[in-house]
Amino acid sequence: MEKTIVVTGGAGFIGSNFIYYMLNKHPYYKIICVDCLTYAGNLSTLKKALENPNFRFEKLNICDYEGIKKLFKEAKPDIVVNFAAESHVDRSIKTPEIFVDTNIKGTQNLMDVCRELEIPRFHQVSTDEVYGDLPLDRPDLFFTEKTPIHASSPYSASKAGADLLVLAYHRTYNFPATISRCSNNYGPYHFPEKLIPLMIINALHNKPLPVYGDGLNVRDWLYVEDHCKAIDMIIHDEHLGEVYNVGGHNEMSNIDIVKLILKKLKKPESLITFVEDRKGHDRRYAIDPTKIKEQLGWYPETKFADGIEKTIKWYLAHEDWWKEIISGDYKNYYEKMYGAK
Repeated sequence: MEKTIVVTGGAGFIGSNFIYYMLNKHPYYKIICVDCLTYAGNLSTLKKALENPNFRFEKLNICDYEGIKKLFKEAKPDIVVNFAAESHVDRSIKTPEIFVDTNIKGTQNLMDVCRELEIPRFHQVSTDEVYGDLPLDRPDLFFTEKTPIHASSPYSASKAGADLLVLAYHRTYNFPATISRCSNNYGPYHFPEKLIPLMIINALHNKPLPVYGDGLNVRDWLYVEDHCKAIDMIIHDEHLGEVYNVGGHNEMSNIDIVKLILKKLKKPESLITFVEDRKGHDRRYAIDPTKIKEQLGWYPETKFADGIEKTIKWYLAHEDWWKEIISGDYKNYYEKMYGAK
């Protein structure tokens, strides 16, 4: 059966991977990408998708109500999947107002259009960061869907606000929505300001690898293709108003990941440079994905050892993609963040 799916934020990291996954998994679906192409949105990421007759791109901001309404009225999507978000914690600390506008107001705007046009399904892609963090000395503790929201940064607070709004729309208006909260994703097309691609690229250039604080912060790492599979299963399931935690069962400290990358690239650990810790830096994230496993049959298929190998190989084979990004505005931002530390 053919469907039309609008993917907002589809020129970003996870959104673009989801587009490629869906075009491959559902070759008869029409996929429309909506992205306003901020610094993290890269149209070259979608180069291969643009060759597919079932894919189209629309440069639009999700805060543009009339523009979104016009597109949805014409395209008549069956499902809207919202990846569009400002997502970098460091940037949220410097300019929190941008995160409120995009992550909360933009989500509301999309839902209002969907309500007016009676779009059958809306899915909100969220993050485990809305739960705050867990202590390092309690490895028995995990985030579940019933864990109270306790955001630590303007970024996670804005995502938490959007989540609450989605659930409120479902309860108040019977709005047909679901939410997924994922752990840290990694894989192809990951923007170079994030930990894993930043360390790979710096190591390749024999540049210092900046590690926040003591580097012992622990994250649960999820290979991006596994995440795409989870979203695909959620949006094709009939249950509404549900929240699903999507985790990789791959907990690792930042410093161990950095050392592993250096080992894989045969670079010395002397490149590691510890820098001033991030304000309000969460210590540990760990997701319990039992609910999505039991209800939908999803589980993370990619072990971290395999996923990081594939990721490193991808960056080695796609220098043209990331070299274009690390010039210009990104380079200026990098110097502001790490140059004086």
